[in-house]
Amino acid sequence: MKLVGQTIELLKKEIILEWRSKYAFNGILLYIVSTVFVCYISFNLNPGFKESQGYPIVWNILFWIIMLFASVNAIAKSFLQESKSRLLYYYTIAHPQAIILSKTIYNTLLMALLSVLALLVYKLFFPNPVGDALFYFITVLLGAMSFSTVFTMLSAIASKAGNNGTLMAILSFPVIIPVILLLVKVSKAAMDGIERSLSFGNIGVLLAINVIVIASSLILFPYLWRD
Repeated sequence: MKLVGQTIELLKKEIILEWRSKYAFNGILLYIVSTVFVCYISFNLNPGFKESQGYPIVWNILFWIIMLFASVNAIAKSFLQESKSRLLYYYTIAHPQAIILSKTIYNTLLMALLSVLALLVYKLFFPNPVGDALFYFITVLLGAMSFSTVFTMLSAIASKAGNNGTLMAILSFPVIIPVILLLVKVSKAAMDGIERSLSFGNIGVLLAINVIVIASSLILFPYLWRD
């Protein structure tokens, strides 16, 4: 219960700080809108592309590319922006597992909100019929959770290696690539209106990756924290 209480209090702290500054939310939202607008202009330079058979595939892949880079910008600074004095203060008042859990939950909530807004903006500029809109929406939320769990842990590792952003990019590559491939497959099936049960296997793999990453975070972060 003590761990749960510490996690809730740290989560409240993260939300209050973000509500006061809105730095991450406003910055990433601006990035998403501007990127979608640039893509919109680029597509309009070739009006015939929308009528081609490749448009739905590009529509789907482009959305996940935008969300991938948005999540990197939003989550990469989870630990990198924390000063050494603040981390030392956390060390004296909270359990390390409460810290990593609060960061993961906060980043998941932030990315879920940004993903929903991004999807609305994206569909506003690029209207495209989705066969199973509810299933696609669930896939977007699942993608937000997957990005959050992976990048939060990698941000913690990078912060203990001298805030090396390059290290985070290298470590994230072998983990995030299969996540992206699975998300593209599941979301494409939702776009085509394919029977949901056919995608349950891929969703199970995604959930398993999230469970493994969270479990690894809870096990490994206390050892990182001691250094």
